[in-house]
Amino acid sequence: MSRDARWQALLELLVERGRLDVEEAAAELAVSAATIRRDFDQLAEQQMLVRTRGGAVVHGVSYELPLRYKTARHASEKQRIATAVADLVTPGEAVGLTGGTTTTEVARALAVRSDLATGSPSLTIVTNALNIANELAVRPQFKIVLTGGVARPQSYELVGPLADGVLGQITLDVAVLGVVAFDVRHGAAATDEAEAAINRLLCERAERVIVAADSSKLGQRAFARICATESVNTLVTDAAVSGDVVGRFEEAGVRVVTV
Repeated sequence: MSRDARWQALLELLVERGRLDVEEAAAELAVSAATIRRDFDQLAEQQMLVRTRGGAVVHGVSYELPLRYKTARHASEKQRIATAVADLVTPGEAVGLTGGTTTTEVARALAVRSDLATGSPSLTIVTNALNIANELAVRPQFKIVLTGGVARPQSYELVGPLADGVLGQITLDVAVLGVVAFDVRHGAAATDEAEAAINRLLCERAERVIVAADSSKLGQRAFARICATESVNTLVTDAAVSGDVVGRFEEAGVRVVTV
């Protein structure tokens, strides 16, 4: 296992449990205790965790795993979802992409579509995610519009009132939302209210809204609401979603695509 993979696994275990012992982590990852101690020390230097006698705890009372360490979670499901979402986009459209691991995969899926290889532009991408803009900026056939705002290091997203000036002057064909939670009753949501506000603006400027979310996020609630369920046209999720959950979303008027 590479160091990056170990660090992803260690941080995910910390998020789930709040505390890890060296021996426990070594057994989970099938590596030596010395390797785990070294990993804990290096992660502590980056303020990703707090070192304790014999282990580590999460950094701070409220902890959110930064985007670069989330890529291993439900990776294959997110890639399938991303491909399906990309297939719903028509050449020439203006597409809004929020930040997040799933929407980053959507951007990558759009980038490799052969029918989007040429055009002037073949797509207009509007995003508040610095990493998505960075990946797509090398594609000359894509017109990239980046909102203003202040960068949020956990998600690489630009947030705050500086984005309003851009989003208030554009219209979108489709907005693709990456969400922390999506529930029929409570709608789509994020953990951070500033991110939710920008995502809400993208939805309001779009003709149609697609939520791209793996099944672990469905039926869940989060702190900051992005939009109501009735504002969402399509949900793209993985095949592990239960029939009952699909039925509730469809009753609410949401088209559900499972992959």
